[in-house]
Amino acid sequence: MTTEWTWIARYAEQFRACDVSEGMTAVVLSESRSRAVVVDTARLALQSLGAAVIDVVVPTPPNPGPVPIRSTGASQALAGHPAALGALTVADFVADCTVEGLLHSPELGAILDSGTRVLMISNEHPENVERWPHDPGLSERVARGMALASAADEMRVTSPAGTDLRISLADAFVAGSSGWCTEPGSIAHWPGGLVVAFPAAGSVDGTLVLAPGDVNLTFKEYVRTPITLTIERDYVTAVRGEGHDAELFESYLAAFGEPEAYAVSHVGWGMNPAARWEAMAMWDKADINGTELRAFAGNFLYSTGANEVAQRFCRGHVDLPMRHCTVTLDGEPVVIDGALVPELAG
Repeated sequence: MTTEWTWIARYAEQFRACDVSEGMTAVVLSESRSRAVVVDTARLALQSLGAAVIDVVVPTPPNPGPVPIRSTGASQALAGHPAALGALTVADFVADCTVEGLLHSPELGAILDSGTRVLMISNEHPENVERWPHDPGLSERVARGMALASAADEMRVTSPAGTDLRISLADAFVAGSSGWCTEPGSIAHWPGGLVVAFPAAGSVDGTLVLAPGDVNLTFKEYVRTPITLTIERDYVTAVRGEGHDAELFESYLAAFGEPEAYAVSHVGWGMNPAARWEAMAMWDKADINGTELRAFAGNFLYSTGANEVAQRFCRGHVDLPMRHCTVTLDGEPVVIDGALVPELAG
């Protein structure tokens, strides 16, 4: 597949929002199994802005199994490679085109500590970006949501399906993404538009019920039959449900042989009106990562796996965007029945 001018122009618009300008040093980071059209589009878009661009390409590491790994945001491709890290840590900007993305990778801290800005671009068909117009007001709304989460002591999540989850936000790390990054040492993923908290260890308890139409982004599937998770001090301790959705979920978590795969990674809510819940239904699995489903306005996002704040790292990571939830911070709602409160909806 060859790139199209429409995609190059849209990438360039997003890079411009990241303050990429003429003369800046930019790295296009990819791996041997990255989608070539995404890499080519990123490179050409950066060149169109006058950036000094280099490619850093690393081999995709073999998957030791036992299960495929998808949509984790925890790329293993860098593997601490000193030459690759050297290039990334002296760059002004990195277009992250790795298969899984650097968001939860072990090397991310060193890259951001150097002052490099990173935009994670999902390894999926670039046609998707045509539907995500740059929304200058999104950054302000995300910042407002982050401020509310940072000031709160507790997040509570309920739903008609039976979810009743309590999350202590004491010592949590609150982050947000508007889809672009302008500050030194910052990272964003595209599309953005969500607020998340990485809770400290032992902060999450309750019941999480995935209802039909909720999403398992690792499987790139919509849930068809309810899955009930019991969560005690961060860890999924029981998985219940009739049908194979619950069986698949439990089997996948168990396959890694890592207790951390059962633990909470992050929790939060989506704020992007341009991101669509339905989008995943339109694509073959090979052409979609579902990044936008993390961000569709009003979803509650629960994720398992790597959580740097709790000092947990693992390969298993599941993102679970859920509809029709109510999310409160110290009793004040930010999402009601799957819809953002007006203060955050813009």
